[in-house]
Amino acid sequence: MSRVYLIRHARPSSTWGGDDDDPGLDAVGQGQAEAAAKTLLALPPGLRPTRVVSSPLRRCRETAAPYAAAIGAEVEIEPNVGEIPSPAALAPDERGPWLRAAFGGAWADIQGDLDYDAWRARVLAAAAARPDTAVFSHFVAINAVLTSLAGEAQVIQFRPDHCSISSFELTNGALKLVERGAEAATQVL
Repeated sequence: MSRVYLIRHARPSSTWGGDDDDPGLDAVGQGQAEAAAKTLLALPPGLRPTRVVSSPLRRCRETAAPYAAAIGAEVEIEPNVGEIPSPAALAPDERGPWLRAAFGGAWADIQGDLDYDAWRARVLAAAAARPDTAVFSHFVAINAVLTSLAGEAQVIQFRPDHCSISSFELTNGALKLVERGAEAATQVL
């Protein structure tokens, strides 16, 4: 048995409606990333992650950096734990309304040019393929894992706070939720 931790990125310097499509962390977010690293380092040695995986997006890479540095690990970039892809034809100012509509429904009902049930399965597979790992990811990707494990059709089951750490037991390639991280109101919804 091993553990996998899904950590939502820390607070970014701008949101998905801002001018920067790949923002880094603001000062509060940098402090949150340091605090998450301390939380992970405080875990007992048998439960402490020895690998670090991140979404390709800057806010996740910057959140992962303090923990990776503390354990002397490289941050492995995994696109399959990245942000939910929006339809290719969507203008930047249309992403917010598209996300709100998607979050209010079921995975199979998301409008776009992608099979979002298949995307959800790829997120789950990427997380389950990494024993003893801290995976730094996103609000929707974490929900993709949780709703897959619960067999739920709804997109949103959980509202992870910035740097929320959810833990999973990994046995024979299958994840089982141990504990959800901190939940908070979010700007996404």
